[in-house]
Amino acid sequence: MSTLTIFNSGPAQAAEAPAAPATGRQIPAVLGADLEVPVKGGRLVGYANLDYAASAPCLEPVSAAVAAALPAYSSVHRGAGYASQLTTARYEQARHTVRAFVGARPDDAVIFTRNTTDATNLLARCLPEDATVVVFDSEHHASLLPWARSVRLAPPAFPGEAVRAADEALAQIEGPKLLVVTAASNVTGELWPVASLAHIAHRHGARILVDAAQLVPHRRLNLTALDLDYVAFSGHKLYAPFGAGVLVGRRDWLAEGEPYLKGGGAVRSVGETTEWHDDPEPRHEAGTPNVLGAIALAAACDALTATGWTELVREEERLITRLRTGLASIGGVRELSLWGEDHPRVGIVSFVVDGYSAREVAEALSGEYGIGVRDGKFCAHPFVRHLLGSSDGGCEDGTASAVRASIGIGSTQEHVDRLIEALRDLVSR
Repeated sequence: MSTLTIFNSGPAQAAEAPAAPATGRQIPAVLGADLEVPVKGGRLVGYANLDYAASAPCLEPVSAAVAAALPAYSSVHRGAGYASQLTTARYEQARHTVRAFVGARPDDAVIFTRNTTDATNLLARCLPEDATVVVFDSEHHASLLPWARSVRLAPPAFPGEAVRAADEALAQIEGPKLLVVTAASNVTGELWPVASLAHIAHRHGARILVDAAQLVPHRRLNLTALDLDYVAFSGHKLYAPFGAGVLVGRRDWLAEGEPYLKGGGAVRSVGETTEWHDDPEPRHEAGTPNVLGAIALAAACDALTATGWTELVREEERLITRLRTGLASIGGVRELSLWGEDHPRVGIVSFVVDGYSAREVAEALSGEYGIGVRDGKFCAHPFVRHLLGSSDGGCEDGTASAVRASIGIGSTQEHVDRLIEALRDLVSR
């Protein structure tokens, strides 16, 4: 595999992966696996959830952890009562769990936020005033939009081009600089060469922020091994839909930046003057935090770690290979890709169907077959337009939309096969 690849994620060829010996570790179940939904004609069918990239269902261990915490739920950091002390301990343990999950350095800050977008905006508020951000137009809006001063690069034609373009852009910038990049595209699922990009950033005295929202549900991430400065991701992508996300990374900019929210918990003292916390964790977590969200996020981290990535990746690659092979066999269906069909990716596929708008496809899949997918531009408007080129995705208003199918824990071969057969039926009409 190319040295620019982020991880050794296995082969991406269009052939079903062979079965491998079981590890003895059971993949945890998700809530809603037995959900039935109405389809045309009034029948109920089992729901084929292929929309994990938008929000993943809740893992059963996550639900159990939240249920266990609820009876003693109380305030954190300020109470002397037993329930408050216990809840505080659980909240701070969640911070340690997340730190271990991403392989952070011992002195890295772990700040709980609402989601990846919130985490990215928090960091944007803490950048030095003269900092310049370099970001690719292939990024999610959360990575494109928060910056006061940015240089936007065109989507690269191949991974090495991403490294070269970042190298050239960073070389021309004086003063503090930050490179922002995704680990796995939320449109195509393709893995980005973040280790090589981190090396280039540091060679120019820059830092790197990695949007790991679409990576951490599918692959192990080690911030220290990859030499990343900041990582952000969301609980709702990670089977913990309780409204929490996280920003993990170096403390200095975060400790010097204006508090993200100004209020209780962020201050040491208030009088004629205000003394803010130097520690970035309380400094940027003013008010009562989302304790249950943090507990849920940590429980998801624990569950995935306990399962082991080998089994999770093996099953995902089996299903995504089956899905992509099936799509390629249907005339009139085109998969979107930046770096070609053989480039490693996580379980996300976007495509267009000749003669149909993306919304028409998604509505038909839901209303007639009980299949949930996403349609639109996936909060990545410039990138989707780039991938579609002159095509408008079948939309009358020319807004360039596509259909996205995404898999994860709880996805089955039957779900994949049902989608493929439904698309065969649609294109044959």
